[in-house]
Amino acid sequence: MLVLTRKRMETIRIGEDIMIHVIETGRGRVKLGIEAPAHLRVLRGEFELGENAFEELADASFCTSDGRPWESVHEFGNN
Repeated sequence: MLVLTRKRMETIRIGEDIMIHVIETGRGRVKLGIEAPAHLRVLRGEFELGENAFEELADASFCTSDGRPWESVHEFGNN
């Protein structure tokens, strides 16, 4: 395991295709932004999904309260 210390707005690159951005830190928590190719699954570690569960999640309506897709609202650097 590689352990790194990063500050707000610093990044970590994994290979050529994955970039992790430190968005915010404070009070025992950190907010990360992860850029990865669309074909890679990026999930929180506590999620253990079965073989078909990811496809079911992808088909679910992941939208904000105003109907916009989550991805369009939470892209790194866009407000």
